[in-house]
Amino acid sequence: MTGESIECWLTDMDGVLVREYEPLPGAAELLEQWRSQDLPYLVLTNNSIFTARDLSARLRHSGLVVPEDRIWTSALATATFLAKQVNPESNAAGSCYVVGEAGLTTALHEVGFIMTETNPDYVVVGETRNYSFEAITKAVRLINSGARFIVTNPDATGPSPEGVLPATGAIASLITKATGRNPYVVGKPNPMMFRSALNHLGAHSMQTAMIGDRMDTDIVAGMEAGMHTVLVMTGVSNQADVADYPFRPNRIINGVYELLDEPLGDDDDVDSIGSA
Repeated sequence: MTGESIECWLTDMDGVLVREYEPLPGAAELLEQWRSQDLPYLVLTNNSIFTARDLSARLRHSGLVVPEDRIWTSALATATFLAKQVNPESNAAGSCYVVGEAGLTTALHEVGFIMTETNPDYVVVGETRNYSFEAITKAVRLINSGARFIVTNPDATGPSPEGVLPATGAIASLITKATGRNPYVVGKPNPMMFRSALNHLGAHSMQTAMIGDRMDTDIVAGMEAGMHTVLVMTGVSNQADVADYPFRPNRIINGVYELLDEPLGDDDDVDSIGSA
């Protein structure tokens, strides 16, 4: 930091605020602190299955109050990105074939895209629990016919009560193998997702902090987007993992409860806690 206080917060959801929709210590209080101090914030997730409204309701059921306009998903980031790719001089809506759920199709509809299986501009692959051989085959054929290949996030697996599930990245790899075409991936660790979140809030990276539980997505993308980074130990990373990377977060904490009633500020504050 350069002596300027943090005025905006981005935070990952799973492993930071919740674990399998069980609230983590301090999460509810931190959200209330941001609300009471009128601090802009967004809760980020690479999950593209659910709409922001769905996720807001799920979090509320877990005891966390997060309005839907404070949630930023990889589906919303993907729709925002694609909306800017459409030629404004064409006066035509963009079109896409989607392999995904309501969170993705709703986001694309809201920025004006048409869903079609006939000569779409894009094939967009997101998270779903209902991947079908037919849908994947259609995606392969459309990409081979010239549709551009977009993926919401690179996660190869996702969690479930029964164990890991194949996720977006795994399906994208299958399509890449079949087509020889690599997708453009919007979600973390692409800093594009963080920049779109900052634009959504009208915030500047130099006054924004990113809280995450993964060095290889949250922290590296936050660093590359120019933000102050905070790694929590309540998710997948541990102290030993940090040493494996050639970069470091600005701060390491045991959980978000350590951020309660503690404003981050100048260089002295950051230096004194930078390697907790």
